[in-house]
Amino acid sequence: MGEEIILSASGLTKEFKGFVAVDGVDLSVRRGTIHALIGPNGAGKTTCFNLLTKFLTPSRGTIVYKGQDITGRKPADIARLGLIRSFQISAVFPHMTVLENVRIALQRARPDSFNFWRSERVLDDLNARAHELVEAVGLGDFIGSTAGELSYGRKRALEIATTLALDPEMMLLDEPMAGMAADDVDRITQLIRRVSKDRTVLMVEHNLSVVSTLSDFITVLARGKVLAEGDYATVSKDPRVLEAYIGAGHA
Repeated sequence: MGEEIILSASGLTKEFKGFVAVDGVDLSVRRGTIHALIGPNGAGKTTCFNLLTKFLTPSRGTIVYKGQDITGRKPADIARLGLIRSFQISAVFPHMTVLENVRIALQRARPDSFNFWRSERVLDDLNARAHELVEAVGLGDFIGSTAGELSYGRKRALEIATTLALDPEMMLLDEPMAGMAADDVDRITQLIRRVSKDRTVLMVEHNLSVVSTLSDFITVLARGKVLAEGDYATVSKDPRVLEAYIGAGHA
């Protein structure tokens, strides 16, 4: 497990017309870990996540990624630095095949990506890497299927493949298990475990079983503030967390 801090926030605060949604949050994500951000409804985790991924601008505080202050940067700017938010930046086209979706994502990572619609021959040059990514996320049997034909869980796997095509150093996952059936949850849990081997992951997730299985470190928010931090064994036994969120039945 890496010891270097790849992403950090200091005094992160967001106010909406007098309501403080995120209140002085300090957060440190270590390189090479899976870090979960959890909390009860209204805890501020979604707002905090949106601040970290630059979809919202903080009222106060700073955000540092790989030693660079990115507090005032735009989502596209931090994406170019290798900080990629999956399920938001990823574009899945329902009428394109799995292979075509990944190939288009690979094209976006090229320096000349602004020239979006290119000849079939040029796009075919990207096929080898596209095939690798499709296989890596377990969609090899569906490579010729359109994205619209895939199950919900497999669409999420395709979105992860298109995110990986952008070669992220750090992936930010926004509730990756939301709305999934049990089989899909197991499949995507295993996939996140595999793709995290070479990168850092920060995720917001409500499924505590997934959090306990995947996470190296957990930050618990409540009422916009950090309530507790540590591994699952630590936070799941913290009386403040039990009272605020997890409940004795999950201990």
